[in-house]
Amino acid sequence: MNPSKRILVIDDDDGVREIIQISLEVAAGWEVLTAASGSEGLILAAAEQPDAILLDVMMPDMDGATTFGRLQRNPATQNIPTILLTAKAKVSEKQQFIELGVTGVITKPFEAMDLVCQIRQILHWNENA
Repeated sequence: MNPSKRILVIDDDDGVREIIQISLEVAAGWEVLTAASGSEGLILAAAEQPDAILLDVMMPDMDGATTFGRLQRNPATQNIPTILLTAKAKVSEKQQFIELGVTGVITKPFEAMDLVCQIRQILHWNENA
């Protein structure tokens, strides 16, 4: 059996973090780490080296784009695939995020069960991963 994937969720909304964590742990059996802010997320990403990061775009203090930029500038975290979570679903904005170098964009609100499928699709992880 493959070792479980580890996902870091960076979102300032406690409820959203909880929903994502439960969804990923129950539906996929992945280990989920959570951070309530961009700065906390940067520290956790470097220390824990997760297999992927789910990053909220709209956060106080340091938004998702800024957080992603810092992840990219750090050799320890620049190769971790990062998926942005955004309530802004305009195609032009999604395109801008992709051009920044994010691995993918998932639009909120999302269905808990769809989330696992979307993450697997974006990261090209098969069912066993």
